[in-house]
Amino acid sequence: MDPTHDVDNAYALTSKEEVKALYQSWAHSYDTAFGDGQGYQLPREVVLGYLAGDGCGPVLDVGAGTGLVGMHLQGAGVGPVDGVDLSEEMLRVAEMKGCYRHLTGGDITQPLQLPAAPYAGIVSAGTFTFGHVGPVALQHLLNVAAPGAVFSLSVNDAHFVADGFEAALDALADQIMDLNFRQVRIYDDRADAAHRNDMARLVLFRKR
Repeated sequence: MDPTHDVDNAYALTSKEEVKALYQSWAHSYDTAFGDGQGYQLPREVVLGYLAGDGCGPVLDVGAGTGLVGMHLQGAGVGPVDGVDLSEEMLRVAEMKGCYRHLTGGDITQPLQLPAAPYAGIVSAGTFTFGHVGPVALQHLLNVAAPGAVFSLSVNDAHFVADGFEAALDALADQIMDLNFRQVRIYDDRADAAHRNDMARLVLFRKR
């Protein structure tokens, strides 16, 4: 495996250009080397959170990557599913899975132009984390969601604290309702010892 393809290098990214370069080179080995190799279970946890909130389609998978969340949504009978990601190369891998209606390259830290908005739900696994995306994107996601839309977003737990997600959610109180959190492990016991117990916070709410 390419030594740059690991969690620590992903967390250390400092620009969109670095993010795109990493995932362009990682796309074709991501599912096996990272998804299976590290026991990456966060996509499943995000979808379970979405289903617990009675989430339905159409749903937008934010930071869709190679389509791991889309596969869980498809397995649960939720659709149609659209995806957006900064990495076009990752989206090409996701397209081959056949579980998406539309896939769009885009930067969620900027206003989004998506062909099928607004959505009945928004999901995201692994995008709100160190080196990737902070709370600035939350407003852009609300803007492409329909009233009553269900949100299930994973945020790396340490990133949630360090990057001010609590204050950002407080500032959106007039736009969201039924806010709650659930702590979940990002990886199962296959993960390396340094990250085996890394935690994420599922941020669950509805748009008013």
